[in-house]
Amino acid sequence: MKALIQRVKNASVSIDNKLYSSVNSGLLVFVGVEKSDNCINAEKLAEKILKLRIFEDKNEKMNLSVSDVKGEILVVSQFTLCGDCKKGTRPSFDNSAPLDKAEELYEYFAALIKQSGLKVETGKFRAHMEISLVNDGPVTFWLEK
Repeated sequence: MKALIQRVKNASVSIDNKLYSSVNSGLLVFVGVEKSDNCINAEKLAEKILKLRIFEDKNEKMNLSVSDVKGEILVVSQFTLCGDCKKGTRPSFDNSAPLDKAEELYEYFAALIKQSGLKVETGKFRAHMEISLVNDGPVTFWLEK
């Protein structure tokens, strides 16, 4: 599984020009699922994200996690994270998980994040979404499990 994590002041998902979900200060997490991924990958990724110390403490050091600061999390499925751009000029999606598997693992990952007790919102799998965000920092990290 791949995740692009952005620390945000706020973020939202709109579908068909209607607000679908939104969060305030916390994380926007884009998630991509590959063929080889399984529940263990989802569990490790969720645990890492909830514990990743990317929020500043009183000394302006990145020592606090989203759990520590009681941040909010927006989880969005992002198929294109699995794109391979090494050859040519058109991405290959050969490593992407089949739709059923991708949706199942995305939903499982989101459920794991929701178990944190934090406010967690999601996008809509397979929907054409418009994402708005204010990146805080900017702070952006790429994770793979």
